[in-house]
Amino acid sequence: MRAQPRPHPGSHPRVRRPSLRTWPSRVALVVILLILLMTTLMLARFGREDFVHALTFPGRVTGAVLLAVAFTTLLGAAAVLDHWVRHRFPYSGLVALIGTFAAFLTNAMLLVETWKDGDSSAYPALFGALAAGSAWASFAVWRTSVVVPAPKRLAVAVIVPSVVAVANFGYQNLYQPYQRETRPVITLSMGKAVLSKDRKAFAVPVDLTLQNHGDVGFYVLQTEVHAMGQRVPLSPKDRLRQQWRADAEQWTGSSEVNPLSRREIHQPGELVEAQPWMPYGQWIESSDTFTTRVVVQLPIDTPYDQVAFYATASLARKDRLVLQPPLQFVAKSWGQGNVPGWVKQQQESGRDSLIYRARVHENNAIDEYTRDARFVTVYWMFGTDGAKVATSIARKGEEDRVPTPAEQRELVNRYGLVDLVTGPYVRTLWDIKSQR
Repeated sequence: MRAQPRPHPGSHPRVRRPSLRTWPSRVALVVILLILLMTTLMLARFGREDFVHALTFPGRVTGAVLLAVAFTTLLGAAAVLDHWVRHRFPYSGLVALIGTFAAFLTNAMLLVETWKDGDSSAYPALFGALAAGSAWASFAVWRTSVVVPAPKRLAVAVIVPSVVAVANFGYQNLYQPYQRETRPVITLSMGKAVLSKDRKAFAVPVDLTLQNHGDVGFYVLQTEVHAMGQRVPLSPKDRLRQQWRADAEQWTGSSEVNPLSRREIHQPGELVEAQPWMPYGQWIESSDTFTTRVVVQLPIDTPYDQVAFYATASLARKDRLVLQPPLQFVAKSWGQGNVPGWVKQQQESGRDSLIYRARVHENNAIDEYTRDARFVTVYWMFGTDGAKVATSIARKGEEDRVPTPAEQRELVNRYGLVDLVTGPYVRTLWDIKSQR
């Protein structure tokens, strides 16, 4: 029996090409081409947006990877045509196999991402169908006896980029959002009180500084500084233990915490003045500082013994969202506009609110296309018991819904919401009142 002749050096191995003589083979060709071309279009769309507009470096890398995979799947579609029809390139089957496998891997990752974070059911269904179709396409191409030269080298060439892509995808969507946490710092300092010319009033200057020592910028959603007047008469004798307990019980129902004192009788503070201290809707960049001064004026015969200053700021990280201007005033709690029910309840109990709203965009193309539009709503609240700001991000029409603690934590992590609070900074007024 004669041995089969060995191929000459440099000659191409013979490949068993798929035949177009049967309908199943023709249908397989059309389906594989549709899967690869649809995958190419989707990946090119997401990849271009992320590569150009992503807010983080890992996001730009993700865009570059998606564009590279889109090129691979497009090349795979051309290889499928050659493998089935033209038969000009001896390794077109191998290129087709790589293209279909890359499509399967990427579609599977996008399926997980859109299923986990997306709002639309269309995108998970689309990527699920493309993932299943590309898995079948990989099997269909592999069954055509694809020639694999240097299998070990090829395995390394395929596995290493796949591992890099998966690692970058996980870093961008899982690890990175919880790292590089940074918080600006508010500092408050009081200047020397100044008497008026007629000695019937005095003014206390207060300097406020916001320092951003981190490596990312922040949008300023809203700020407030307020002063609370406090009456603190002295007891003629030591206060009893039961009175200390009564004072401690007030800590659970009020944001104002007065000390337990043997002689001081701290009465609930009363709002003296409140105002924003930074332009809202603007931003503070990395390593930047903003400083301003406010002045609080009181009559010299004020009944208060002390004045306490508080300052807050509601911020959002610029690498987690895009704030679409303007952040504009939309309603007030005592008006006739569309006001959430919980705001109305607070208004009835003595706390009024001004409401501001703006559109926000996601920090990457995948979430931007697969999630419903979100709006940030900022509440500037004030009443006799003080002032504060609160922020929420929700879909249009869901402003009335109060998120659960778990949902609130997810919002804070996703959009980089930061609430800064400083105070109380307490100043006695005895030295001023003694100059009457």
